[in-house]
Order: sequence, then structure tokens, then C-alpha cells
Amino acid sequence: MPVTVVVGGQFGGEGKGKVAHFLAREMGAKVAVRVGGSNSGHTVVDPTGTPLILRQLPTPSILPDVTCVLGAGSYIDVDILFAEIVRTGLSADRLYIDPNAMVVTDDEINAEKSSSLRESIGSTQSGTGAAVIRRISRDGTARLAKDDERLKPFIHPVVPFMRNLLSKGERIIIEGTQGFGLSLLHSPYYPYSTSRDTSAASFVSEAGLSPLDVDDIVLVIRTYPIRVGGNSGPLPNEIDWKAVTLDSNSKVPLLEFTSVTKSTRRVGNFDINIVAKAIEANNPTSIILNHIDYIDINCSTSSVITEKALRFVRQLENKLAKNIDYLGFNRSCLVGFSDIKHRCIL
Repeated sequence: MPVTVVVGGQFGGEGKGKVAHFLAREMGAKVAVRVGGSNSGHTVVDPTGTPLILRQLPTPSILPDVTCVLGAGSYIDVDILFAEIVRTGLSADRLYIDPNAMVVTDDEINAEKSSSLRESIGSTQSGTGAAVIRRISRDGTARLAKDDERLKPFIHPVVPFMRNLLSKGERIIIEGTQGFGLSLLHSPYYPYSTSRDTSAASFVSEAGLSPLDVDDIVLVIRTYPIRVGGNSGPLPNEIDWKAVTLDSNSKVPLLEFTSVTKSTRRVGNFDINIVAKAIEANNPTSIILNHIDYIDINCSTSSVITEKALRFVRQLENKLAKNIDYLGFNRSCLVGFSDIKHRCIL
């Protein structure tokens, strides 16, 4: 049962992309599965040191020995996918697409752009939600991957392929998208949600695997949760980026933009409630806390864990009654953190 599922514990933007890439590399994964659609971007740093945003491919696609899978639960914008294939240099033999994956058409993209979803719930207008609606309508108009000639070189039955690897004990990484607080089923803030469930169980189903295959669920959270800009729904303890900059003691303004819409992200102080709900629903085997240098920028500039940052981590562990197993950084990697049994990933 060597399957790792990476899931977000807030509202997306937690850093799941760099986590999936790190885990695939560290665990020697043979397969990385990307679920969902093009309505979320995951960032990874390529071998040249350049940040790369991927909306369809899993971030481990830049690793040379990883085969990428888009399962039946994927929603594919073919133009975006092909641009990412070129950008990553992914060869055809390293991409498997399930015949029943859904293709997002221009009609579905235009339907979302002409709707009020951007104003009402902060939709990225990628067409993913409209494609979900078309799929469940079951009226024969849905375009599946097996019906698109452009995708023919990549179409394979992905379930037997992955089952064969699992029988040999090979590791598979499922790179979940968005965050638990955006779940269509479980978010306390519906209808301010995405068009799918965003729990680990749903990601496993979208990939085409069994819950019994999973031995590792990694919950990714961040010190200052974010939501996309605009009317995207409640964000408890909302502040602004000036406050984050001041709290971190950074001399350089801290500011983030969304990967898809390029709008300024909303930001808030840490909210224990949504993370506690994510832990209840996902029962993670490990937790990764990203952006610890937003608590104290000196963590990245001096390569030591400061008392301020350590105090934040310990307080968080007490409130969650869970250990934080890994720490991630926005600007640099922190090493030598073994005294409190934490590790840095990026």
C-alpha cells in the first residue's frame, strides 16, 4: 500500500506543489498523479533555479524518472497541458492519461467567463466547474480524453498501470489540489467553494485507487492562510500584507499573487478551526507547516530557527494536539533542526 496523498489544510496556496516534488524525490516515487483541473497552480523550482507554475501536470514531472498520471477525475485544458509538456520537457512515454478524464472545452471556459461566478465567489473562470456540470448532466455532450485526437499518444488505462507498480512495492504520490476549506462537500463556507471535494479520500478516488492503497497522508498548511482575491468567501482573522511584513520583521515587502488569476492574495492570521476540521476529515500521518519565515524573516536570513518561530510552532502543536513534522520556508532552507525533530523541506 505505498501511496502518499498530499492534501491542503486551508484554502489553497499552502505549498502542496513543492511538497509533492520533495516527497517524490525523497521517497523515490515512480508515479505522480495530479488530480483536479487547471483552476489551481502549483509552484516548483526547476533545476535551473527558476520557479515553474504547473496547472495540469504534477510538480514531480520535472524529475527524470517519474511517470505522470492524469486520472479519470482530471479536468484537462489541452492547450495548458501541452504548454506544460513543452516547458517541462516531458516525453510522451512519461505521461499517462485515463480515457475517462474530462476535456475542458472553449464552450465551458466561455460559459464561466460570461457568468457572475468571478464576482460572486471569486471563481478563476477556468471552465473546470462548467465541465463538472456538463459531466454530471450525462446528456452525451461531455468531451472525454479518449475522444480528443490531440491526446491520443497519452491515452492509457492508468489503473492497471498503477496497480502493477503497487504490487511491486513502488511509491505513488497523489498531488491534491486547492485546500480543505474549499471543499464542495465539507467546507463550512459553502457556496464559497470549488467545484469538487478536496479531501484525501476524494483525491484517491479521482486517481482510480483504493483507500487500502494509502499508507501516508500529508497535510500541508501555512502560517498565514490565504484566499484568492475578490469576493472569494470568508477568511477568519483577515489582515493585509503590510501586517505580515511588519510581523516578520522583513525589510522587503511580503506580497503574494494567485497562480492562475495573478490577483493579490487575501491573507489572514492563522485560524485553528479550519485546520482542525481538515485534520478530522483527513487523519494525516504527517503535517507540513510552510512559510515559517513569515513568522520571523530571520529564519531564512540567518539560517537558524529563532525563538519567535519556535514558540509559534510549539503553540500550534499544543492547540492542534498534533506534531508538526516538517517546516517549509518561502525564501531559503533551514537545516540543523533535529533538536525538536523537525525537518526543513524548502
